[in-house]
Amino acid sequence: MRWLLGGQVVIALFLILADVAGMLPTLFNQASDAPALNRPTQPGDQTRRYQPSNPTQPGAGIDPNMPSQLTLTTQRIDTVTLRGAIAPGDGVRITAELQRIAPETVRLDSPGGSVSDALEIGRVLRQLEVATQIADESVCLSACPYIFVGGVQRSTDTGARLGVHQHSFGESTILPAFLATQDIQSGQAEVLAHLDEMGIDLRIMGPALATPANEIYILTQTELTDWNVVSDVPQ
Repeated sequence: MRWLLGGQVVIALFLILADVAGMLPTLFNQASDAPALNRPTQPGDQTRRYQPSNPTQPGAGIDPNMPSQLTLTTQRIDTVTLRGAIAPGDGVRITAELQRIAPETVRLDSPGGSVSDALEIGRVLRQLEVATQIADESVCLSACPYIFVGGVQRSTDTGARLGVHQHSFGESTILPAFLATQDIQSGQAEVLAHLDEMGIDLRIMGPALATPANEIYILTQTELTDWNVVSDVPQ
């Protein structure tokens, strides 16, 4: 019982901190002064600018031809690529295709988007026992990591970028945020439960909660490994 109570306390603290942190950028309406997204990162210098209002082009270095919704292409009989922003409705559409094709490996290149759809796809990947990869020069940002962690084996190439930040589960203005606290906490709790179910170290929520929506925190290889985000060494 003691460990169960402790876990509940940790989750409650995560939710409270997320609510407060998520409101601050709106209260002060400050533009990010972080370096551009295409600037190289190093330990201690991992936060980059991100435009959540432009899901296909949230920052420099993103392919200008990024689709506005996830596209599924088959590269080999056992490998597919999911590329593009994660749009509402992609969960139902993409999971139906994945269940039909039943690939062994899914490669990702997405700047993020709908959290709920990402969670849905990630759960189905785990059910199908699919491996996930992020190739060199590809990105998996914002909600995309929730798809990535669904892989039973997870790998990133050396030039791949995986990043996390705060998410919005409702209106971006401060009044609805207060009024919709229950919905916000429900969404955050679902994210925490998903990461825990996938075997991811919840320390990943530290930089996620500390990074506002208009910035993205790019994880180092050490963080990816230590927090069990990847299961294989980079290629």
